Amino acid sequence: MTDTAAERLSVVVEREMPHPPEKIWRALTQPHLIEAWLMKNDFKPVVEHRFNLSADWGSVNCQVQTAEPNKTLSYTWDTKDLRSVVTWTLTPTSTGTRLRMEQSGFRQDQQPYYQGAKVGWPRFFEALEQVLARPD
Repeated sequence: MTDTAAERLSVVVEREMPHPPEKIWRALTQPHLIEAWLMKNDFKPVVEHRFNLSADWGSVNCQVQTAEPNKTLSYTWDTKDLRSVVTWTLTPTSTGTRLRMEQSGFRQDQQPYYQGAKVGWPRFFEALEQVLARPD
């Protein structure tokens, strides 16, 4: 079977949040805040910076692809068998920010990863919203 980009799957989660893009950007880029909603990490919002995300189940090797403060952030998300890209897009709205996350690059034969991401990302979003609800 040939694998083409068109056959790849993506997980998208989008939420309207009552916070300015600057506050959400901090939660997406400051290591102690990332740890509070996602995983332990050594993240820096610098293009080409390599970092790890780690949890009880293992770790993810990542590399920053784009980092436009308060607008967009993307990084590779590589595990043993999965090569994907996570892209965050922040769009200001009249009441806060529309936050969109897309994890793209799941092959058709990677259903366990794909299904795991479909379940996992909404949970991460809930944790992120709890972090954002804290007073600064």
